[in-house]
Amino acid sequence: MAEIPGLDPTVPPSGTGCAECEKVSGWWFHLRRCAECGQIGCCDSSPEQHASKHAAAAGHPLVRSFEPGESWFWSYPEEQFYDGPELASPEHHPLDQPVPGPAGRVPADWRRHLH
Repeated sequence: MAEIPGLDPTVPPSGTGCAECEKVSGWWFHLRRCAECGQIGCCDSSPEQHASKHAAAAGHPLVRSFEPGESWFWSYPEEQFYDGPELASPEHHPLDQPVPGPAGRVPADWRRHLH
């Protein structure tokens, strides 16, 4: 397989939820996984948009969905979806983790907070 800049399939994910939201007891809508370093961040519909903030700050151009049943990659610089290789396990958050999540931290009016 040819090397893809910004993608390291051997790096495991940083956890099961958005690393930055976890630090402040925040919540997220959907999760994205940095394809280069494994950092889990919340999507651009989430209140804090940590995945794209990480991509910009770290210069890591690709994310992969960290949602069950989704295997697409997104290139921030190109604003385009791609197919790609399997990544180190796990490839998605736990099946019992609700969306939005995590359980117990999502406000009742969560839809009002989405972008």
